[in-house]
Amino acid sequence: MKIVGISGSLSKHSKTELTVQKTLDFIDEQDPTVQTELIALSAYNLVFCDGRNPDDYEADTRTVIDKIAAADALIIGSPIYRGTYSGAFKNLFDLIPNDSLRGKAVGITATGGSDHHYLAIEHQFKPLIGYFNAYAIPGGVYANNGHFAGGELTDKNILERLANLAKETIRLSTLLNNSYEGPAETAIKRESLQES
Repeated sequence: MKIVGISGSLSKHSKTELTVQKTLDFIDEQDPTVQTELIALSAYNLVFCDGRNPDDYEADTRTVIDKIAAADALIIGSPIYRGTYSGAFKNLFDLIPNDSLRGKAVGITATGGSDHHYLAIEHQFKPLIGYFNAYAIPGGVYANNGHFAGGELTDKNILERLANLAKETIRLSTLLNNSYEGPAETAIKRESLQES
């Protein structure tokens, strides 16, 4: 099994990256047979989605799309700006193919300056995951600035919740085995104006 973490922050070594990486570390501790990899958007030069077929993207954009499509499950995270995930995070989900998350388990994390927008996990992330016919793990984890100290995630309750998120992501992914038996997705042809 391969579980990919996505940090939707463009800041290097961000709180979001720390949170997603810590969840991947818990996965490594709980099941050493699971392969994990972090995709920090700060380390890739993704182009803006322009409506073309996802197969036509190249360079870093192609690399990231392929890594996500090949994953068996995901741990995703984004800083919360203006009540929702970052523009970089949204752009990534605009780039990936509609079937790239189908039947996969997705653990959700988010970070923010305060608890003001903790419900973004329920109101923003979960509908996005549902659109892709993936399964959001219950109990997404929101961490605020007070949960960090000295450049580390230090809050014991948040760490325990991330450990549980890691465990449930492994468990649900194993049970699902990338299967999906819901309604067929709507076929939407992707093309830019240059192609029409």
